[in-house]
Amino acid sequence: QVQLVESGGGLVQAGGSLRLSCAASGRAFSGYTMGWFRQAPGKEREFVAAITWSDGNTYYADFVKGRFTISRDIPKNTVYLQMNSLKPEDTAVYYCASSTGGVVFTIGAYAYWGQGTQVTVSS
Repeated sequence: QVQLVESGGGLVQAGGSLRLSCAASGRAFSGYTMGWFRQAPGKEREFVAAITWSDGNTYYADFVKGRFTISRDIPKNTVYLQMNSLKPEDTAVYYCASSTGGVVFTIGAYAYWGQGTQVTVSS
């Protein structure tokens, strides 16, 4: 059974940075795509970024391009989301997810989800 555990969330001022981590376990992830999504209060869950485990191809939502960077550490089975120049509108619960196929920016492509980590950006 795949398990994903996020960490690294917290409270930060606008313009600050945070690095989220997603520790993955339960199987080999070669061939998987790992994604980050977020959900703000009263809003739908939305795609943030994704990375293919094997070759490291990355994908980003337009609203985070140039500010967020997704990466993975294969020996540690961990995916990271480096978030810079944070804005109050980035406030949300951030979720890590894993997919074996499908369109990487769609929720339906991801079979396994972490419990989420809260990111709060104050103005």
